[in-house]
Amino acid sequence: MSASNIAQLLQSAPATALPGTWKLARGRAITLQPTSHGILRIAHGRVWATTDGPHGHTPSDSGDHVLEVGKSMWIRPGQRVVMEAWKSAGTAYFSWDPVAAPQRVAAPRRRVNPALVLQPLADLRCAVSLGVQAIARLAAGVGALALDLLPATRASRPALPGCRPHGAMS
Repeated sequence: MSASNIAQLLQSAPATALPGTWKLARGRAITLQPTSHGILRIAHGRVWATTDGPHGHTPSDSGDHVLEVGKSMWIRPGQRVVMEAWKSAGTAYFSWDPVAAPQRVAAPRRRVNPALVLQPLADLRCAVSLGVQAIARLAAGVGALALDLLPATRASRPALPGCRPHGAMS
């Protein structure tokens, strides 16, 4: 069977209704206003579907859609869709399949144990205290070392008038 024969077969109106579909005759229109999320699928023919606004979020979003065999469209609850069979295609068959909307599940709130924060804070306070004490002892040690080295350098310098050298007797 050639590709053109297959295309003609797909475009020809079926003699009987397609199971699980609704028939939309040429020149007829129908309005859908679903109460749940769903998918509109075209089983045969071609339809022109117009949806309520708002439109224009994307350049291709004008609210008018031409749907052919195998094409589908997602419809929100309360969104009105007016469909009519495309004039040159004749009768169209479509199905409406309700789909459960994805639900956002809130993550359970975990209770935070205050000890998880208080203990590291106490450890940090202790560490800072030990660090300050170590810096103070280091400064004292460097100061003592400098004082031990200082008398050797004082002997080589002349004393200032009115000052007597350390440890000198008068």
